[in-house]
Amino acid sequence: MELQSLASMDCGFGRTRLSDKQGIYTVVFSYLIENAGLYAAKAAVRLVEAIVAGKDYPLDLAIEHLKSIFYREAPGPSTQSLITTAETRNIPVYRLDKQSLVMLGQGKNQKIISATIASTTSSIAVDIAGNKSLTKKILADNYIPVPQGLVIKNQEELDEAIKNPGYPFVVKPLNGNHGRGITTNVNSRKQAIDAFINAKTISDQVIIEKHIYGNDYRILVINYELAAVSKRIPAIVTGDGSSTIQELIDQLNQHPDRGEGHEKILTKIKIDKNTQSILKEHGLTLNSILKKDKELRIKDTANISSGGTAYDVTGLIHPQNVILAERAARLIGLDICGIDMIAEDIGIPVNRDNGAILEINAAPGLRMHLHPFNGKGRNVAAPIIDMLFPDAHQSRIPLVAVTGTNGKTTTTRFIAHFAKCSGYIPGFTSTDGIYIDGNLITEGDCGGPISAGVVLRDSSVDFAVLECARGGILRSGLGFDYCNISVVTNIAADHLGLSGINTLKELSAVKSVVPKSTFNDGFAVLNADDELVRVMQKDLSCHIALFSIDPENEHIVAHCEAGGLAAIIEDETFVLCRGKIKIPLLPVKEVPLTLNGNLKCMIKNSLAAILAAVALDMPIEKIRYGMKSFMLSPEMTPGRMNRFEFSKFTLVLDYVHNPDGYMELRDYLHHEQASYKIGIIAAAGDRRDEDIMLLGQYAAEIFDELIIRHDKDGRGRNNWEISELLINGILKSGPDKKIIIISDEAEAIRYACNYCPEGALIFVSSDNIKNSLSLIKELKMNDNKNQINYEA
Repeated sequence: MELQSLASMDCGFGRTRLSDKQGIYTVVFSYLIENAGLYAAKAAVRLVEAIVAGKDYPLDLAIEHLKSIFYREAPGPSTQSLITTAETRNIPVYRLDKQSLVMLGQGKNQKIISATIASTTSSIAVDIAGNKSLTKKILADNYIPVPQGLVIKNQEELDEAIKNPGYPFVVKPLNGNHGRGITTNVNSRKQAIDAFINAKTISDQVIIEKHIYGNDYRILVINYELAAVSKRIPAIVTGDGSSTIQELIDQLNQHPDRGEGHEKILTKIKIDKNTQSILKEHGLTLNSILKKDKELRIKDTANISSGGTAYDVTGLIHPQNVILAERAARLIGLDICGIDMIAEDIGIPVNRDNGAILEINAAPGLRMHLHPFNGKGRNVAAPIIDMLFPDAHQSRIPLVAVTGTNGKTTTTRFIAHFAKCSGYIPGFTSTDGIYIDGNLITEGDCGGPISAGVVLRDSSVDFAVLECARGGILRSGLGFDYCNISVVTNIAADHLGLSGINTLKELSAVKSVVPKSTFNDGFAVLNADDELVRVMQKDLSCHIALFSIDPENEHIVAHCEAGGLAAIIEDETFVLCRGKIKIPLLPVKEVPLTLNGNLKCMIKNSLAAILAAVALDMPIEKIRYGMKSFMLSPEMTPGRMNRFEFSKFTLVLDYVHNPDGYMELRDYLHHEQASYKIGIIAAAGDRRDEDIMLLGQYAAEIFDELIIRHDKDGRGRNNWEISELLINGILKSGPDKKIIIISDEAEAIRYACNYCPEGALIFVSSDNIKNSLSLIKELKMNDNKNQINYEA
């Protein structure tokens, strides 16, 4: 943190936590630039190692390297001011590159900025402003005072241009910015030729226009209203009778307000062709000594980026000049623009005799207005943000974050379904993939922050449901700052022993990050039947909604008596509780997700999803419709209790992968009247020995026959190790169970289908859901054709 601070990056957050290994600590710290943060961490370690070893460490070099990263990757002052203003208004900010491309807001409410060009800015207007000749014509045609001039392409046309407009004149590139290639007050043919050659380095076409005497003003117009006015003064050195011009420039550059590029409020003065030309014109060199108090202008333009200074004169501009500037912006069609005006006095109305608008610039810099060298600083980022988001609340879309151990994906899908039924275009992430409006964008385990960013960056999405898995939270956080609704389904033994998470209490602490990120006026939907989940509410400042399958749950009763929101199962009916008011929704058996009310885990998931929908004020009739139309199917819930009826047997495919899930499965299969139950099971290799053995033990209590398959990724164990642990667990509760090992999932499914007895139930714990579903559909098609050989 200190290294970053010394490199001009103030980072105020840092924590150190003991890991699961004695003497090993986890360090968490904030950064402004990720690459700078990573370098600072490594440099800090090297520094401490050098101290321990009694060696020197090149600290200055490390800090300089950090500064170089900061200058290279940090947003410029204009972009940073917009980011800061947006953040103060609670508008989400996402940097899209390492330059100035930034997304403000979420989903369909997003706005993109690139410095001070916004997604609302007309590209046609930007093109017009970039064509200085066309800009002048449009303004002149509408009686806006502009300098007389013409456009030339080659030196042969220069002599004619010298006659009209005549000396003195200005030479500048047709398409240019930041004052590059401009030469003012040209008074000779030699100067004209040099200026022409200089301008041609920037643009193929060159403008020759009448030189207008006066002061240089930059008028900033935002949303066609004046925002600020600066008087710009070119870089000037003042003689002291003893210092050379080079020494005077060096003295100016040592001022604490001057830095490289946009680093500070002023830019260091660089010696360029323009400076050399001015010195030559005056018969001077960099080694010349100016007389005391003698002033020398060393730049033709007053741009801040070329070393100029700015004075705020917003309060001095005449009302007629305000009208003139705003009208000029409307004529060009630029909603954010910088208007360069020459006038003797900005406080006097400008006309053809005493001033002119020289040009109109897209993407105007804000630095001179934010931090003028003299005068009042203006927060000119504020009117830009006001233009983009008249109501800061409209920058966001409804965001539901779902976490827990089991049921996350189904709950996420169910909430997205409710949103679809209510007229939204939902985007959601899950361990199956990323979906936008029901379309699969990419498949795979997408329960982390990168996937969340994909949904929130999609401009069609107006409702986000984001599954937040333990791994993603620990690695990279959430991918969003706040959510409107958080859901915690349950806390059960899974992934313990990984990433320093060894106990259910520690796992609960990780999952609690999600409800703690809920807006104060939002809701945390918590499982009142799970003690580790329910107690999370003690640390929350948002509203609480509780769900339970037990209407007599004491915490539900107390919560409702206090006027709280809850969902319960009462008289085999889904019931919504608003305080003491009870609203029956649907009988449990009428909700397809519950499989006729026999699938308790899906009843719990349904309660959580219903509460999330209610907390977001979705209409009750839409919620009821959603409950009836959300099915357990390969299309709507792939890999979640997908059931297939074959002529000879029934096959069920599910993602169940931990002991708690197998307990829920045991409760459900208790209702199945199958003659014989076959379980195709597996275990992830990175689970603890005891968890793998417990999974085998529970499986043995459910199935008559067990087929052990293996995941493609053993996660640190070979197939034999996993099989041995599962078999040890199976033998604890079923020493006489038939056990077969078929590593390949597809082969295991084919074997079970081919050799199961009549009336059997085959259960598949799937790793590759997409491929297995495709195989099962193929087998089902063959079964319908009475082709009962299920082998390839």
